[in-house]
Amino acid sequence: MLFYNFYRDPHNTATANLLSPAMPLFSVPPKTLCLIRLSAIGDCVHAVAMVQAIQRQWPQTRIVWIMGKLEAQLLGDLPGINVIPFDKKAGFRGYWQIWRHLRHIRFDALLHMQSALRASLLRLGIRAKTVLGFDQQRAGDGQQYFTNCKVKSPESLHVLDGFMAFAQELGIRDLTPKWFIPTSDIDNDWARKQIDGKPTLLISPAASKAFKNWTTAGYAALADHAASKGLQVFLCGGPSVVEQNMAQEIISQCQSTPRNLIGKTNLKQLMALIKQSHMVLAPDTGPTHMATAAGVPVLGLYAHHNPQRTGPYHCLQYVVNVYEKLITQQTGRSLSELAWRTRLKDDQAMQQISIDQVKMAFDTLLDDFPLADETKHE
Repeated sequence: MLFYNFYRDPHNTATANLLSPAMPLFSVPPKTLCLIRLSAIGDCVHAVAMVQAIQRQWPQTRIVWIMGKLEAQLLGDLPGINVIPFDKKAGFRGYWQIWRHLRHIRFDALLHMQSALRASLLRLGIRAKTVLGFDQQRAGDGQQYFTNCKVKSPESLHVLDGFMAFAQELGIRDLTPKWFIPTSDIDNDWARKQIDGKPTLLISPAASKAFKNWTTAGYAALADHAASKGLQVFLCGGPSVVEQNMAQEIISQCQSTPRNLIGKTNLKQLMALIKQSHMVLAPDTGPTHMATAAGVPVLGLYAHHNPQRTGPYHCLQYVVNVYEKLITQQTGRSLSELAWRTRLKDDQAMQQISIDQVKMAFDTLLDDFPLADETKHE
């Protein structure tokens, strides 16, 4: 596993272009904060960096985070955070359980960090003096009507920097993204046995939406390419039939023998496995951002979303990106003219990413993070 410090290049725009300092919301640490970010895994991982920045400056502040049940499987044991899982499938009962649990608390501030109606409805039953939300540029699904403090969007397009702007609005000074997502000794030992001390490429081929997936032939070719460079290859993912079938198709086209762990790990085991891997190959999906949090290099594949907005935060230079070319063709506009969340509408777009493009990006990443530099970290 390769671990390294990802402090941003000053010429890279993401951390350099947060808002200039303004009058913060708090001049003294607040006693209580509530955060609503229900999903998805990648976005919640981004939010971890924000909430832990708050903890570093205000260690005595009580923080409650309401997140989805799946996301809580990964993040429910964050140190010093009271994580309350929200079951969206429970209907009104799910809302009522949260409201009842928090009925005696009036928070100093509520960070409404999800542009989704279900999150806004959840906010209605939680008492807070100030409710922060996105400004007009990034708010969606009517979120602006449920907040009374609009957080100005930073110049950087990245979701993580938009989250960090919430911390800055509160009065947090150090906005350097840092993560600590704990994994147990049991999970670390399990991952260590799987890796067995060998440099490993972890391929997470399936995103939450099928149109974000690259081709099985492409993944097979990259698995063989990585094997020829001295890495063992693991396939990881969830237990769905679609993912299981995808894994079988990849393996059937390989000359090498990647190990199939799809459907065989929980989120904590996957996080432990990522921590001990040398690099991760994935489209726009949760493990991409879990790897960023773990300090593991990521080769991201992007076609439908702007990687400057949702790409692997510390590895944007390695992303294979056809989004800009295709969205310009589709809309007739440049990136600067498009709305922040503009998505490419083409279910076949990922097929525009060539195997040669990904091999070239892989080789560049491997040159920058060679196998000889590998060190152990948990």
